[in-house]
Amino acid sequence: MSKKRWVQGLVLVVLVALGFYAYQTRQVSHAGESITAVGSTALQPLVEAAGEQYTGEHLGTFINVQGGGTGTGLSQIQEGAVQIGNSDLFAAEQKGIRAKELVDHRVAVVGITPIVNKKVGVKDLSTHQLIQVFTGQVTNWRQVGGADLPIVLINRAQGSGTRATFEQFGLEKHRSKTSQEQDSSGMVRSIVATTPGAISYVAFSYVDKTVQDLSLNHVAPTEDNVTTNRWKVWSYEHLYTKGQPTGLTKAFIAYVQSPAVQNTLVRQLGYLSPNQMMVERNATGQITQTEGN
Repeated sequence: MSKKRWVQGLVLVVLVALGFYAYQTRQVSHAGESITAVGSTALQPLVEAAGEQYTGEHLGTFINVQGGGTGTGLSQIQEGAVQIGNSDLFAAEQKGIRAKELVDHRVAVVGITPIVNKKVGVKDLSTHQLIQVFTGQVTNWRQVGGADLPIVLINRAQGSGTRATFEQFGLEKHRSKTSQEQDSSGMVRSIVATTPGAISYVAFSYVDKTVQDLSLNHVAPTEDNVTTNRWKVWSYEHLYTKGQPTGLTKAFIAYVQSPAVQNTLVRQLGYLSPNQMMVERNATGQITQTEGN
């Protein structure tokens, strides 16, 4: 072997070794780091599942996920108390939030549907009837074709992004009358399932066989109808950071937005990926067609 070829071979070996070292360094560079994500309970199942999957693939990292609602998530990230604020709303929609200080990372789309106790005997309401129910103009299910049962309203707490989305797009900006309030989507479902006459609203991912979801104006709450905006009660799911993310926060957000999560966990848990949408909605609620649709 000539000296020239020997040197070229040595250089190649060194380059391969350096590349492997760099790869390994990238893989373990966040070991020992931990971050906390707080906020939307509608988004919580996805962030929890993605966090468990990520830490399983990147040993030594820890991702703590908590609920509390969109208002809590946005206020916590604004104050720098956590690394990620989970939100159902654009930050600009939430009162008291300095949206310009935050960076938006969209990770999913969530449909929101009214749910009722199975004894109610109603599967479809018009928007007008839904507004009547939540504003107290209708107080018994028989007034809208159901069983002779008093209507029991269960609301999400003030500051909930799910509530804000439901009131804006489901109730056409009408405010629900004062009623029992819950911080957790899971608790809402449990109360509706066990309370005759109860009605509330949850993300699609929380609907199960214990409750009945409602069609509106004969349009079913399905993913296909969300993608075209036929079903209008939906929102983006946002991971907000205070400024551009770094370290484990940056790596985790990139992971949630990657095809590995968007094409698996997002779909499996009842969300839509933003790239499935045929329309786009801005912070003021304006709808536009996406490119190519």
